[in-house]
Amino acid sequence: MEPTLRRFCPRQTMTTVLNRIIQGRSFRELLQMRLLIVEDDEKTASALASGLQGEGYAVTLEHTGEEALSKLNVESFDLVVLDWMLPGRDGIEVVKALRARGSTTPVLLLTARDAIPDRVLGFEAGADDYLIKPFAFAELIARIRSLLRRVPAAEPLLRRLGDLTLNLETRNAWRGEQRIDLTSREFDLLAYLLRQPGQVVTREMLAKDVWREVKRVTPLDNVIDVHIAHLRRKVDSGRDTTLIQTVRGVGFVLREERRSD
Repeated sequence: MEPTLRRFCPRQTMTTVLNRIIQGRSFRELLQMRLLIVEDDEKTASALASGLQGEGYAVTLEHTGEEALSKLNVESFDLVVLDWMLPGRDGIEVVKALRARGSTTPVLLLTARDAIPDRVLGFEAGADDYLIKPFAFAELIARIRSLLRRVPAAEPLLRRLGDLTLNLETRNAWRGEQRIDLTSREFDLLAYLLRQPGQVVTREMLAKDVWREVKRVTPLDNVIDVHIAHLRRKVDSGRDTTLIQTVRGVGFVLREERRSD
């Protein structure tokens, strides 16, 4: 064992670190995985922190929405694990405030509320994933890893189709010289389409890969259609060439088409 590695890693996490290095993440990258856990129940918060630290993550704990936003003002994190039911400003208000100021930090929302309207509300507020309490710790870890892999290290940071350019690092979008202002969800949706140019993407695929919902449901289909409509207005309005096309009865595809007169 290298002395540097032994000095930085607690004994109980040594195997986890080595496994992650073998899987392709450098030791330096692992040290940079910083999680903010926002949970008002101290027993639950302590258990989450202990388990996540055992997986090799650097964990910071906060117990209220106000404390979380204050911490996010002065420090950067790779991911936020956010309880919905918090005293004072709840999780929905926190994620809305986070997105309103332009933050794209992934947010995993924890809640006992499992009704479809509640899930849609969480995603609409800007959450990236949703986990219902009680949950298995193994599923929490799997969802965290999935969110942290959203933009793979080997993926080109600039993606283009025609005069459309997306910067996956800064999360900016342009058509030609014109900047396109997108919400976090709209950017994720456009990036997903741009990763598969010319290929039809179904609502089921979008529900699973962008909204992180395993089961496709009618209310979520409606939400997807609304987001596509907003995105199309921002990307294609006033352009001679349109990019976001609807394949009736199937889904959507990103390809260049001349607007018909």
